[in-house]
Amino acid sequence: MSGAMEQYLLGIDIGTSACKVAVFDESGQVKAGASGAYNVYYPHPGWAEQNPEEWWQAVCSAVKAAMEKSGIRPGSVAGIGIDGQSWSAIPIDAEGKVLANTPIWMDTRAAGICEETGARVGEKRIFDVCGNPFKPSYSTPKVLWYKEQMPDVYRKTDKILQSNSYIAFKLTGEVTQELTQGYGHHCFCMRQGTWDMEMCRDLGMDPDMLPAICASHDVIGTVTAKAAKECGLMEGIPVVAGALDAACGTLGAGAVHPGETQEQGGQAGGMSICMDTYKADERLILSFHAVPGQWILQGGTVGGGGVMRWLEHEFADYERMKGKETRKSSLELFNELAGEVPAGSDGVVFLPYMSGERSPIWDPDAKGVYYGLDFSKTKGHFIRAAMEGVALSLRHNLDVAEQAGASVSELRSMGGSANSLLWTQIKADVTGKRIVVPSSDTATTLGAVILAGVGVGMYKSFDEAVKKTVAEKRYHEPDPGTQEVYTRNYKVYRKLYENLKAVMKGDI
Repeated sequence: MSGAMEQYLLGIDIGTSACKVAVFDESGQVKAGASGAYNVYYPHPGWAEQNPEEWWQAVCSAVKAAMEKSGIRPGSVAGIGIDGQSWSAIPIDAEGKVLANTPIWMDTRAAGICEETGARVGEKRIFDVCGNPFKPSYSTPKVLWYKEQMPDVYRKTDKILQSNSYIAFKLTGEVTQELTQGYGHHCFCMRQGTWDMEMCRDLGMDPDMLPAICASHDVIGTVTAKAAKECGLMEGIPVVAGALDAACGTLGAGAVHPGETQEQGGQAGGMSICMDTYKADERLILSFHAVPGQWILQGGTVGGGGVMRWLEHEFADYERMKGKETRKSSLELFNELAGEVPAGSDGVVFLPYMSGERSPIWDPDAKGVYYGLDFSKTKGHFIRAAMEGVALSLRHNLDVAEQAGASVSELRSMGGSANSLLWTQIKADVTGKRIVVPSSDTATTLGAVILAGVGVGMYKSFDEAVKKTVAEKRYHEPDPGTQEVYTRNYKVYRKLYENLKAVMKGDI
């Protein structure tokens, strides 16, 4: 009968290409998981948007599927945590209706507004308040874009929500803004964790559109009867505010103390360094951590697992066919091809700027580049150089973070790319950092449920939660024998962008 009393936690992750839902037990083991895909729309150059209502539909079907698969009674779910992609700007009216698709983190449509507003208000002054550069990917310029380009939407907007707060709203009916996603708005005071109303007005944004700020593990409400019916849960389950996906991934990878660093290997790449003191750098991204009293200094590159997904989609017809015979995935066969190529890819260097680039260069016009091709190069060179290019972008971000005063002890890898032993080793070799891979493939969703577990009192503290739920699967030590070739390739990598950036901008 003891099993009947066991309690579970439900995590919801709003990613770029799909939502992931997982049911966890108290020890962090996944009982069942499901996902639901949705579209990214690219209606114009520089635009990338999603429909938040499609997120909710995907969440409802994935929650139902996960609960069914787990065989767990809805009454056994003790709490729900939600994490989500950054820099949404979801306009809802007073009835909670979504008024427009939200531009997502890779959208750069507001570049002109950034230049104009940055010049008017003063970029240094903005940075001093929010600790982040005034760039088009963030939420603020998108809201100002509504004001300028969609005045009807702006006029009807009651509140601007982030991805996790929108799902929390659909579950509970409560409108919130939690601490870690505050960094999307440049009127958020990064030292205090509060809204700076004067800055809000100076930027030209209506302060009434900003919801009240709460902590990531705060219980903001419970599942309504309507939401319970739509997603197969039970009315009354506590829901916490949740957090930014990078903060939940950092927590779920076990990086909760200063210097511990999460390395992100999802669709996008990057890193999140835990810090207990405020340190900002205009080339990086700073947010609060989901763990109280800490910040995370992030580097976010567009080139991550998405680079490999693109390569596989465009160039793996043979591997997909071969995979059916060998019972291996096309990505496993790609790994094997890359493994036959020596470190440094015989001089082939790849710039992974496949959708412009975020930190540390912040260039929406940056382009992906392969350099160093000749007739001796093979498909394996293309694959390995792509892996190395993503690792070089990670090194670039880490270099800038260390210049800003952050110290990085080791990297804790998560996301799909961490399943590739070769790619993880390349990252260790290129950065010169030891890499720990936690056993959970679902680190981000685990971070979301840790927030729920702390919020409902299942765990006494974040430290206790991490000790109970995060196991370490394997370790990668950097190979000193590769240092020389990777240092040379890194110099080429940096020089290529510097020499090509005017051409990328169209100055020819």
